[in-house]
Amino acid sequence: MVYGITGNPTKDTLWPPVAEVVSWFREHGLDFWIHEPIAAGLLERDLIPPAVGREHSVADIVQAGDLVLSFGGDGTLLRAAHLTGPNDTPLLGVNIGRLGFLADIEVEQLREALEQIVAGEYTVEERMVLEAEADSPSHFDTEWALNEFVLDRSGAAGLIKIEVRVDGTPLNTYWGDGLIVATPTGSTAYSLSTGGPIIAPGTEAVILTPIAPHTLTVRPIVLPAASTITCRVLDDDQSYVFAADGRSVMSEEHGLSFTIKRAPHTVNLVKLPDQHFFQTLRTKLMWGVRRSDESS
Repeated sequence: MVYGITGNPTKDTLWPPVAEVVSWFREHGLDFWIHEPIAAGLLERDLIPPAVGREHSVADIVQAGDLVLSFGGDGTLLRAAHLTGPNDTPLLGVNIGRLGFLADIEVEQLREALEQIVAGEYTVEERMVLEAEADSPSHFDTEWALNEFVLDRSGAAGLIKIEVRVDGTPLNTYWGDGLIVATPTGSTAYSLSTGGPIIAPGTEAVILTPIAPHTLTVRPIVLPAASTITCRVLDDDQSYVFAADGRSVMSEEHGLSFTIKRAPHTVNLVKLPDQHFFQTLRTKLMWGVRRSDESS
């Protein structure tokens, strides 16, 4: 087993736990590689010997690790997932951010987590991914998302109109700030903040969540995972953004269609024996906690 280490170098809290992992790997004689930006930051801070930085630094973390540790928040893990792409490389998210639904190992759990992983005491969850195609080559050929695709107005005043068909059948024309097409993994991200439902990760489903719809009767809808969803921004003067896991493309081309369906690959997340989605809900969203419990 070869381990890869990546993370968010803009976070000051990144460096001590990463240096601890490097030291632990060396003490136990394990093979590992460090993503170049992380190795450079460790060297600048004198947290690893220069020889270790030279010998274990790698530009392409995808090709370097059988299991990759991502240090940061959920955004960092999303970026790591897009680095590994459809390679099926298992990812372990170590949270040094705020919430951490995807990166759900806390720093204080790191040593125990490493021991469990080396002992093979973990499972791999296959998370559903969506892919999108635009019918204009000026945008992109194919894009994919672990959390969600978002069609959103560009920030200027005014609303956008989005016509949606599911498997060729008209569903609705949404008039509002935009529309989110989310996976179960993405149900606890942007979709949740705009009123969408929480979907357990193993559920075969896609969520359509309108953003500030002008018509109050319009609500989120859960569709089968096999659905083909076609979104078309209708003619208007309003510019808009198409985003995939936060990576966005600005457009003023109306009448353009985006076809979204399940991708042929998954993103694989490492889960330890004592981890469960319901536990994450209780700890991260404080499910079941009463006000009297918080004050005690």
